[in-house]
Amino acid sequence: MRRISSLAELDLWKGLLHGDTLGFVPTMGALHEGHLSLVNMSLERGDKTLVSIYVNPTQFNNPEDLVKYPNTLEKDLEMLEAMGCDAVFLPTAEMLYPEGLKSRAFSFGFLGFHMEGARRPGHFEGMATVVTKFFELIQPDFAIFGEKDYQQLCIIRRVVVEENWPVKIVPCPIVREEDGLAMSSRNLRLSEVERAEAASIYAVLSEACKEAESFDSVAELKSYCVEALNAIPSLSVEYIECCDEKELQPVRELDPESPTRLFAAVQCGNVRLIDNLPLF
Repeated sequence: MRRISSLAELDLWKGLLHGDTLGFVPTMGALHEGHLSLVNMSLERGDKTLVSIYVNPTQFNNPEDLVKYPNTLEKDLEMLEAMGCDAVFLPTAEMLYPEGLKSRAFSFGFLGFHMEGARRPGHFEGMATVVTKFFELIQPDFAIFGEKDYQQLCIIRRVVVEENWPVKIVPCPIVREEDGLAMSSRNLRLSEVERAEAASIYAVLSEACKEAESFDSVAELKSYCVEALNAIPSLSVEYIECCDEKELQPVRELDPESPTRLFAAVQCGNVRLIDNLPLF
């Protein structure tokens, strides 16, 4: 596996591809099985796979989250090498932000108005800025994004269309722990008790989805989720939303004929967790 630490090395490595299809998996490190499923999808889909590891400051609206973000670089590199990843790009802030840490302006339309967009101001601008910088430098044929960050996935799809980037965005299903908790680097920060109680997020959401047609309204379904989750000592609901899968507009009615997803952001102790499941 090639470890690339400069733009010159990146250009040199790309020059050796000779027409091979290149898949790209952007990460911030602290890799787990969820990340590895993205890498595996890229390995199966293309000739070569490049993974980036870069903790991007501009997408952290909470400075404390940036400081506490786990660093497991050597372990990450060992995992990627064992998988057969072709190259890993380890850029510095100076490479990606030569004029200083500043996000671009984007038009996300309705996609950025609510949920994470409303509660994490600047997050999606920072994320889209670094991803488009990677697209420019790496020029991949396709890029893999996980469905756990479903709103992010939708926004990247929009940016690619709006700005005509020649890269295909490929979604990858959520990978879960045995008890259903969505895999996340943030899970490392949970205490033993919090980790056990965090499994209730999936349990409650999946039960709501299973019984969706028994609720009289969207409000009733959301209230069920909020009350069930807030009853768990470590958990405090930030939001529960039911949105259409494409434009992420909150739905007014429960319609089994309309592709809809159930979204949640829940504070577990001092750690903020998100999840989503298909409702219909």
